[in-house]
Amino acid sequence: MPNAIVTGQLRKHYGEKRVVDSLNLRVPRGSVYGLLGRNGAGKSTAIKMLLGMVRPDYGEAELLGEPAAQLRPKTRARIAY
Repeated sequence: MPNAIVTGQLRKHYGEKRVVDSLNLRVPRGSVYGLLGRNGAGKSTAIKMLLGMVRPDYGEAELLGEPAAQLRPKTRARIAY
């Protein structure tokens, strides 16, 4: 089954603060996942990187088979956030 979400070594810093550190994730199509963590754990930042709203400092993210930073309008229309 193809994956809806794939990340590889996804990282993001804001200044000295590391908010996402080496996120490796594979979510198969048709699955439902939840991100759990305390405030400031990087959940929203990870989602924003997946949607191309925030550029990662390192790593790759793919959503529905497309690079997150280059999602087509047709693909974006399928996503709710």
